[in-house]
Amino acid sequence: MSWTVSKPLTPPMHYRKHEPWLYLTPMFLTLIFVFGYPLVQLINLSMHRTVKGQAVFVGLKNYATIFKDDIFIKAVQNNLLLVLSVPVMVAMALLLAIFLFERIRGWKLYQTTLFLPYLLPIVVVGIIFSYIFQLSGVLNEFLETIGLGVLALDWLGSTKYALWTVMFVVIWKEVGLGVVLFLARLMSVEEELFDAAKIDGANWIQLQWYITVPQLAGVLEFFSVISVITMLSWVFNYVFVMTSGGPGNSTMVTELYVYMQAFRYHQMNIAAATSVLILAATGILIFVQFRLREKQGEETLA
Repeated sequence: MSWTVSKPLTPPMHYRKHEPWLYLTPMFLTLIFVFGYPLVQLINLSMHRTVKGQAVFVGLKNYATIFKDDIFIKAVQNNLLLVLSVPVMVAMALLLAIFLFERIRGWKLYQTTLFLPYLLPIVVVGIIFSYIFQLSGVLNEFLETIGLGVLALDWLGSTKYALWTVMFVVIWKEVGLGVVLFLARLMSVEEELFDAAKIDGANWIQLQWYITVPQLAGVLEFFSVISVITMLSWVFNYVFVMTSGGPGNSTMVTELYVYMQAFRYHQMNIAAATSVLILAATGILIFVQFRLREKQGEETLA
């Protein structure tokens, strides 16, 4: 009796090519259901107005109304001003990561201390700093105690200083993420690169400029884009807890504008149109990030 060994059945090449998409289909369907339907409804809502209890299609009139609103323009300006803090945040995180990478005494403790603010809830941070920066708060009382009362200001109650105070709090909380990201990348860099540069006579600044920064290029880009997105569409909690957009709309931001239109003035269509604009701006930034990463990958392969 002879035995024959049958070959395992292998699907044709065109089936194997599409096989991964079959496994991904349930995830895509879930994402479409969870995010796609609400997004379509949001866009549809942004193009209607309620007139005598009936939804009337108005096209882009809601968007035109938004751009004629001085409060919205002020909110956009404030978000753009907050974006100015991104280079400061990136530079601070980079310097702190470099110092920690050089293994200064207690660097692990410093790393934990710097990252701890990022783990704290934004509401908690906002409440604490509200007590610190109010006119009769901890900071001004401390300045009075040490004889520097002339520096005591109404940090959150002044239209001149309120937004910059909020910016300081955002930087204080968010910079820890950059430190951890940069330090993790530096830990994976071969130390022979730094040793060889030192033997060639490179000073500290040259080491950072020609080795550290190029090695961190991808992470720097990622953290920068994430920080810009944060400043454009993720500062609602800070402003709502600390200033509620005041004084005099001096700290109004686009997210808070959406909240006010939807829940205070009951203008859901205006709120929906503003949300679409914020989503579009964020989507453009994410697309730019992916394109930059693809370009960087192509240059690396070349």
